[in-house]
Amino acid sequence: MLVVGCGDVGLRVARALPPQVRLLALTSSPQRVPELRARGLVPLVGDLDAPATLARLAGLAQRVVHLAPPPGEGRSAWWRDPRTDALLRALRRRDAPGVLVYGSTTGVYGDCAGALVDESRPVRPSTPRAWRRVDAESQVRRHARLTRTRASILRIPGIYAPDRAGGTPRERLLRGTPVLRAEDDVYTNHIHADDLARALVAALWRGRPQRVVHASDDTVLKMGDYMDLAADLYGLPRPPRVARDAAKEQLPLSLLSFMGESRRLANARLKRELRVRLAHPTVSTGLRG
Repeated sequence: MLVVGCGDVGLRVARALPPQVRLLALTSSPQRVPELRARGLVPLVGDLDAPATLARLAGLAQRVVHLAPPPGEGRSAWWRDPRTDALLRALRRRDAPGVLVYGSTTGVYGDCAGALVDESRPVRPSTPRAWRRVDAESQVRRHARLTRTRASILRIPGIYAPDRAGGTPRERLLRGTPVLRAEDDVYTNHIHADDLARALVAALWRGRPQRVVHASDDTVLKMGDYMDLAADLYGLPRPPRVARDAAKEQLPLSLLSFMGESRRLANARLKRELRVRLAHPTVSTGLRG
């Protein structure tokens, strides 16, 4: 099995797999080779931004988990993901893998005004980052048709875990970063990193062909309530509440973009089709560590 984008979640996927699986990991950083070897993976040095370095991937693996994000703005056309294109072209050169799982984002839906969203809802991306994910999903589907690969697309919300770098709201709470007042607030969605890894592994063996699945927990909270809950758990002051107009003046654009989209995710497919039992069904248990 090949893991592409073997960061925190990729390493959790590796830990969740049975020991008889031979694990390969693509890395663009030669400095990570000793770490990956120490964790039981066979490192392959290659760069998704340099397609010529990916030739050795052809025919190596029967199953692939693709977790590498699209490039940032300015690295390609604003709506395209050339990294996914480079990877899939390399895999198609010889004996394409029978199974491909792609980790996408729930940002492809754009703002849903707090509606309950299942996987049949049409995508409506509102940022270049989300458009690139839509492009990657389209490439995965096209690759699956060309090669008769069983492809699964997991749309992933906010990933958290107490043992993950930046994986809890603690730093934001310590900085006193404001959140929106109740009347302006938005629904936010979450998945514990370990539950996400288990969902990705389940998709490798139980995913239905060309299927989209929400890898999301059962939490139904608005962002401000989530931050209040975290503050209470950590014994920290609750964050100040501000109106949306004031937030535009006080918060960075990256955070404001998340505050401009509101949706609640249905996760019935995750439970029914992938048969995932969440170890952390809500953030109230997962944030405790």
